[in-house]
Amino acid sequence: MPKPSLQMDRTAWIMLIALAAVWGGSFFFAEVALDELPPLTITLHRVVWTIPILAVIVVMKRIPVPRNPRVWLGYLGMGALNNAIPFSLIFWGQTQIESGLASILNGTTAMFGAVVAGVLLADEPLTGRKIGGAVLGLIGVGVIMGPEAVSGFNPANLAQLAIMGAALSYAFASVWGRVMLAGKPPLMNALGMVTASALITAPIVWMVDGPPTLSLTAVTWGSLMGLAVLSTALAYVLYFAILVRAGAANLMLVTLLIPPFAIGLGALFLGERIGPEAWVGFGIIAIGFAVNDGRVFGGKR
Repeated sequence: MPKPSLQMDRTAWIMLIALAAVWGGSFFFAEVALDELPPLTITLHRVVWTIPILAVIVVMKRIPVPRNPRVWLGYLGMGALNNAIPFSLIFWGQTQIESGLASILNGTTAMFGAVVAGVLLADEPLTGRKIGGAVLGLIGVGVIMGPEAVSGFNPANLAQLAIMGAALSYAFASVWGRVMLAGKPPLMNALGMVTASALITAPIVWMVDGPPTLSLTAVTWGSLMGLAVLSTALAYVLYFAILVRAGAANLMLVTLLIPPFAIGLGALFLGERIGPEAWVGFGIIAIGFAVNDGRVFGGKR
């Protein structure tokens, strides 16, 4: 079997744009669902309804279910770091700020990931380029949050910090996955992760929000299914397909494509408007991503 060329051909671009659309749509779906449900309950719905979809795919592909306890410990960590914690923080943050702004702040994930990996993984050393990209990302966040972030308390700033916490959790999840789940079937990893996330989230939701109700409006159900089917199950299928076809570096380009979809959906259907400081901040974060990625200023392919 020929080795993939890891180039961004037309098919890879189509899949990348589709991935950006469904991930950008997650901010929109969550914003709609928040009209009727609290953030933790939305997180539980998102992972629970993803499980049967991924299970069917795993069975159809005849991927074996691992029995090694270490692998399931890996799933437990990924369920917490890559689903339960960041989903809950993002959804809570969206109770205070617009979905488009949340997607912009979440765009710092790639830069956090490079720094965390550089500190914790021997084969991904922390370089000046990665540090420079992270600093630019933080400057962009500072522009978005504004001077009131240090001059006084603002609930919106706390929400923005929650989104940043989610991005940092994603960064630690990438390292955890590298260490604990390397070489394991990606789709089985996704199924194990959302299953573990449901097991973690369910008792917390029961204690904090009470037993989840199924008596919801059609709009809310549509949003929850959009989160589970499109923004989670389909997103994982696209994610791993792009990873195999175009490589991890090209896959990270999705970071810059998610906010335009989230902002567009929020403006079109929710009447949201993003202030000029958010656009300036997004521009700085995008430059930070380019520095961190290395291909624009470093001459790498």
